[in-house]
Amino acid sequence: MSICLAIDTSSFIMGVALTDHGKTVAELTTNLKKNHSLRLMPAIEQMMKEADISPRELEKIVVAKGPGSYTGVRIGVTTAKTMAWSLGIPVVGVSSLAVLAQAGRFFHGVIVPLMDARRGQVYTGSYIAQGMEVRQQGEDRLVLLTDWLDWLHEQQQDVLFIGQDVALHRETIVERLGERACFMPGAAQLPRPAELARLGDDLQGVPSPHALVPDYLQLAEAEAKWQKAQTEKGPTT
Repeated sequence: MSICLAIDTSSFIMGVALTDHGKTVAELTTNLKKNHSLRLMPAIEQMMKEADISPRELEKIVVAKGPGSYTGVRIGVTTAKTMAWSLGIPVVGVSSLAVLAQAGRFFHGVIVPLMDARRGQVYTGSYIAQGMEVRQQGEDRLVLLTDWLDWLHEQQQDVLFIGQDVALHRETIVERLGERACFMPGAAQLPRPAELARLGDDLQGVPSPHALVPDYLQLAEAEAKWQKAQTEKGPTT
């Protein structure tokens, strides 16, 4: 274990935390539609000042590497990589969905973190509680919600949905799964940056900060349109 800084800007929720050998020293979470790029570093600086921990005391940086908002993920990962490189310490990327799933550790059934990806699609995954740990089953994915609900229906288990975007799809979820659909209340829908730090604390950092790659699961809309236009244009001579 080490002194860790955790950063999560993969959605509207911005979360930062400091942990010292497993103990949560400080934690800040906001759920505002404001620019993370303007607020992240001041939040980190203020939190570290309150905790009386200097940047040089940090031993590891843990960041939510996606999926989620393309801009949000990029801001968090870029900040984490830059800080790790300047301080000469490891940086670790953790699935944003895995962080959400931790809230379901006492649930007996399938734990499903979920983020809206527009056009009927969601970022999601399947997790299960084993003792005090929440384990991933299969890979995180970008999938049509209706297809995902069909698969979950086939599992014949209760399903716990976690994430504030669940509210956007609650009616469809209940239509497909009925009483098997369970929902986390209120603040429990928000990912905790202290959980992010815990997940990353025991993981090995990448060999170089530059090697950490965000997990977008899909291209940004502008980039996807550009690639489609290039494909339709055909080879150049």
